[in-house]
Amino acid sequence: MYQTPIFSTLVLAGGRATRMNGNDKGLVLWQGQTLISHVLKNLPQNDVVISCNRNLDVYAQYGRVVCDTTPNFAGPLAGIAAALPLCQHDWVVVSACDMPCLPTNIALTLWQQIDDNLIAVAHDGEHLQPLLMLVHKSLAQDIEQQVAQGFSSVYKWLMRHPHQVVNFDDKEMFLNVNSLT
Repeated sequence: MYQTPIFSTLVLAGGRATRMNGNDKGLVLWQGQTLISHVLKNLPQNDVVISCNRNLDVYAQYGRVVCDTTPNFAGPLAGIAAALPLCQHDWVVVSACDMPCLPTNIALTLWQQIDDNLIAVAHDGEHLQPLLMLVHKSLAQDIEQQVAQGFSSVYKWLMRHPHQVVNFDDKEMFLNVNSLT
């Protein structure tokens, strides 16, 4: 195993929030704090980049903000394409803004099991969790090319690349807050 690197953190906060009645999901309160606050408390803080498309001034309180310039909410892959090149470190933990129950060791666990791959993606014991992964920054150009060709699915992009699946066997830690109720 290699020496543990310093990680950047990329939080995806640019969705339509249709299931949230249009409310910006990352800024919705959950247990007294914004969802993005919950997510960030358990991710590396060395370099935080937030990919969003509205409320940039509010998100700037949490990290560096990158606005996805692809029109019409082009999906999470476009958010990664916009932000990944701006991350300061080679290894980047990517997370959606609506997963408030991640453990504090998530980045290290992904790193410890990545082997010789450039991507490690979380699995909850039943399903792949493509919006929680560790990815090497060298894949930025490939992601940008996929977005330019109209691809928006992180899952489909992942299936085109060798990656390590890391089984956490804990569906609770992947709680995804998708509604105001």
